[in-house]
Amino acid sequence: MSKQKQTLFRGAATALVTPFCDGRIDFEAFGRLIDRQIEQGIDALVVVGTTGESATLTEKEKIALIAYAAARVDGRVPLIAGSGCADTAHTMQLSREACAAGADALLVVTPYYNRPSQTGLYAHFCAVADHAGLPIILYHIPGRTGVTLTLDTYDRLAEHPNIIGVKDAGVDVAATARLIRSCGDRLDVYSGNDELTVPVLSVGGVGVISVLSNVMPREVHDVCRLWREGKPRLAGARAASMGALTEALFADSNPGPVKTALELLSLCRAEVRLPLLPPPEAVREELKRQLRARHLLRE
Repeated sequence: MSKQKQTLFRGAATALVTPFCDGRIDFEAFGRLIDRQIEQGIDALVVVGTTGESATLTEKEKIALIAYAAARVDGRVPLIAGSGCADTAHTMQLSREACAAGADALLVVTPYYNRPSQTGLYAHFCAVADHAGLPIILYHIPGRTGVTLTLDTYDRLAEHPNIIGVKDAGVDVAATARLIRSCGDRLDVYSGNDELTVPVLSVGGVGVISVLSNVMPREVHDVCRLWREGKPRLAGARAASMGALTEALFADSNPGPVKTALELLSLCRAEVRLPLLPPPEAVREELKRQLRARHLLRE
C-alpha cells in the first residue's frame, strides 16, 4: 500500500467567484474577496473553478486570475487552481501554466462531453499528474460532466503520488463512504456540496469545497472545526442553521445566486457571463430574506 500522502488542507475551502465589471474581470473586487476570506478563517481557496465561471474565461484570463490570487494570498492559505478541460493536452498545458503562476495545487475535473471510458479517465488523470508539477485534487461532478469515476478507477488513481484528494460533488453519500473506505488512506475526500458537508465528514471526509463560504466563510470553517474538535451535534446544528440560505444559493444556476448575495453585501457585482443570467427577482428577494435572517444584511 502507498505511503500516506500529505494533506493539503482540512476544513473549508471556498470555490471563489470571479467578479466582473462590464464584461471584464474586476480584480479590485477579487482582491477584496480574497482578503475577506482569509481574515474570516477560511482554510484554502479555489479559483477558476465552476463557481469562478471557468467555462467562460479565456486561458489568458484564467492565468491572470491565478497569478493575481497567488500574489494576494501570499502563502497565507493553500491556493488551488481549476485546470481541468475536456482535452488532455489542453489540461496539461493549463496545469503547467497554473503551476508557473503560483498555484499550490490543482483541481482537475473529469473530462466532459467526450464520455471517456474508465481506462481513458485513468490515462487522462495520470498524464496530467505526471506533468503538472503540483498535487492534484480530482473533481467528480457527474451532474455537470456526465462522467462518473468508478471505485476501481479511484483505487488505481490513488496510487499516483501526485493525486492527493477528491472533490466529490455527487449526491450519493453511501458512494462517498465506499470511496473513503477504499481509498481514504491515500486520498483526502472533500464534499463538493454544501448541504452534504456534515454527512461527508461523518463518513470520514476531511472538509468541503464550498459555495456557501463565499458568503459565510467563518461559519463554514467553524462547522468543519467543530466536527474535528469532537462536537458533531454542534457542527450539525450550525450547518442546519445555514440550510435555508444554502437552498437559496442554489435556487438558480450557480454562481448567479451567490454573486447576487455578494452584491447585496456590497462585495462585488452580480454580473455573470452568458449563457448564464442573473437569477430571477424571486430568488434575489429570498436571498435578501435569508441574509437578513442571518443578520448579514440590514433592513
